[in-house]
Amino acid sequence: MKVFTSQNNNLFVLVFTILFSLQFNYSQEESFWSNVRFGGNIGIGFSNDTFNAVLAPAAIYEFNPWFSAGLGLNFGYSSFDDDRFNEEGSSTNYGASIISFFNPVPEFQFSAEFEQMGVNRRFEVPGETFTEDYWYPALFVGAGYRTGFVSFGLRYDLLFDEDKSIYGSAYAPFVRVFF
Repeated sequence: MKVFTSQNNNLFVLVFTILFSLQFNYSQEESFWSNVRFGGNIGIGFSNDTFNAVLAPAAIYEFNPWFSAGLGLNFGYSSFDDDRFNEEGSSTNYGASIISFFNPVPEFQFSAEFEQMGVNRRFEVPGETFTEDYWYPALFVGAGYRTGFVSFGLRYDLLFDEDKSIYGSAYAPFVRVFF
């Protein structure tokens, strides 16, 4: 009978240990997910015979009130029709990014983002069509103002290449939303 009681105690300790471990892991998961924010950028622009659209979802993890980092996906499309030079074209881009934020005070946000984009461009001039497929890296540093879930500001591409960049300038305004 003593062996049976010892087995019951061992079984009780084993079950208690497993349940305690599951509770501990569950509480860690809750803590992890409570610090994850989802959001990103969405944009659309158009002017004389030009159209641009961007969709860039992202997820960040807030390590503490001052620092957060995460990953993002980027999708973009642009087209133009330039009657002055009788040209038209389009560009499709896709890629991923790694982003980090530093908030010295809640209202101000500094950011660093490395973005790697696959670019597919097509240009048409009378009688000829040109296509380009390549990868383009961008390294942005930025500063912005944050209010609630929204931050807006200006970022600068340290690796800007006028011939290859999908952006018209090294400077780019941004609006970010994270929930």
